[in-house]
Amino acid sequence: MTREKDFRQVEEGIDVPYAKINPETLRNLIQEFVSRDGADWGDAGCSLEDKVDEVLRQLKTGKARVVFDLKTETANIIVRP
Repeated sequence: MTREKDFRQVEEGIDVPYAKINPETLRNLIQEFVSRDGADWGDAGCSLEDKVDEVLRQLKTGKARVVFDLKTETANIIVRP
């Protein structure tokens, strides 16, 4: 993948401040994110609520962010490495 293509792909998404999202909508987005197939949560003993709380903490600390994809018109959560 070329650098130019990487740049265009980044430009298709817009960061959305999580605090501006309706709390119920944000919780639904996080629940969908943590329950996806292939999500790596290590300890299978974590409850859905524990996972949601962890992602919310990551959003508050800047370790994760909400991105709206202009091409697909969908929101996603991106966790920074």
